[in-house]
Amino acid sequence: MQINLSGRRALVTGSGQGIGAAIALGLAQAGADVVVHYANSKDAAADVVAQIVALGRTSVAVQGDLTDSAQATAVVDAAAEALGGLDIIVNNAGNLVGRHTIAEMSDDHWHQVMDVNATSGFFVSRAAIPYLTQSSAGRVIMMSSLASENGGGAGAVAYATAKSAIVGFTRGLAKELAPSNITVNALAPGFIGDTPFHNNFTPSSAQPGIIAGVPLGRAGTVEDVAGVTTFLASDLSSYVTGQVLDINGGLNFR
Repeated sequence: MQINLSGRRALVTGSGQGIGAAIALGLAQAGADVVVHYANSKDAAADVVAQIVALGRTSVAVQGDLTDSAQATAVVDAAAEALGGLDIIVNNAGNLVGRHTIAEMSDDHWHQVMDVNATSGFFVSRAAIPYLTQSSAGRVIMMSSLASENGGGAGAVAYATAKSAIVGFTRGLAKELAPSNITVNALAPGFIGDTPFHNNFTPSSAQPGIIAGVPLGRAGTVEDVAGVTTFLASDLSSYVTGQVLDINGGLNFR
C-alpha cells in the first residue's frame, strides 16, 4: 500500500541536513508540502527546499533558534502561514553538543543540551496545537534516541537524559491531544551512519565496532528513519499514539 500525504502540510525542524533533510524529502515524496526549518545551515536548507519544489510540492525554509520560546512560536506561525495551516509536526531538531562526563560538566552544557533536544520540542509542539486542532489528521512526531534506553555513549549523559525526557513528553502529550484526534509518537534511532551527528561526535575508528554489534549487520540510513516517519504521518498510523518506535536494526530491544 502506497502512502499518500497529498494535501498534508508539514513542518520538520532541523531539516537542513542529515536525518531531518531525509524526513522532509520523504514526506514530500509522499505528497506533503513541507516547511524546512534550520538554525545555521542556510545553504543546505535551501537545497532541500529546491529538491522538494522539484517534486512539485510547496516548500520554504524558515530560520529560528528553537530554544527561544518566541522564536519557536514565530517558526511555527511562519510555517502555518506559508502552507495555509499545519497537519504534521516533526520535532527533529537536536544535538549532542559535546561529550562531557557528569563530573566535569558545566551547568551551561547541561542546560544547552536539555534545551536544544527537549525544550525546543515543547516550545514547537505547544505553538503548533492551535493549528493541529484544526486539522483532520494532526500528527506530532518527536525524536528520541537509543540513548534514552541505554544511557548513551561516553560523555553523553546529558543527551541521554534529554532524549528520555522526550519519551515522557510524548506519552503525556499523546493523552492531552487524543480528544482532538491528534496522535503523538516518538522515534528512537540507533546508529544511523553518515550523518553530521556521528561524523562530528563518533570517531570513524569506533564506527565499525558499533556496526558489528547490530544484528541486521549494517548501520541505519537516514532513509530508514524517514520511512518510519512517513508511516507515522500517514493515515496508516491513525490508531497509533503515545508510542516510541525503535529504529536500530536490533541493537537494543525494549
